[in-house]
Amino acid sequence: MNMTHYMSLLADNQPWNLILFMAIPVIFAETITVTEFIILFTKNLKGSLRTFNKICSILAGLYFTGVFLYLFPTAFIPLTMNGEWHTWVDVVAVGFYLSGVLFLLPLALLDLGLIARKRTAEQKMKLHFILISGFLVVAHIAMIFGMINPEIVGSMGGMGDMMH
Repeated sequence: MNMTHYMSLLADNQPWNLILFMAIPVIFAETITVTEFIILFTKNLKGSLRTFNKICSILAGLYFTGVFLYLFPTAFIPLTMNGEWHTWVDVVAVGFYLSGVLFLLPLALLDLGLIARKRTAEQKMKLHFILISGFLVVAHIAMIFGMINPEIVGSMGGMGDMMH
């Protein structure tokens, strides 16, 4: 079976790539989400659980930014320049995976106090929730499209021309 580059990345160097590129970011995101729900339902915007949530958010944002900075020049750019994508589903899987940085980096910046400084605690929590939700959406889209066999979609005809 032919597979997307997303799935190839996770399958290579077992179990390390799976841990580094999927498990760590997803476990962080799920931990942040669960603690976020508890914080929102209890309306306790301060305390140890919020501190833990904040630490996880900062670590997740910085960690995934590192993943992005590693994969964008070593995978995305070469695949694009060489026209090596395995159909459009491959582009969607990798593109959505990498777009997670658009949500996790601002999450870290928010909890580091570098953005949204003038917002109320409630406004910051709302932004926090939107950012972690956005990451979960793009991560799941990446996972779904990453599991598709690109052979069933057919060729992208002309993709090489679009990428240069």
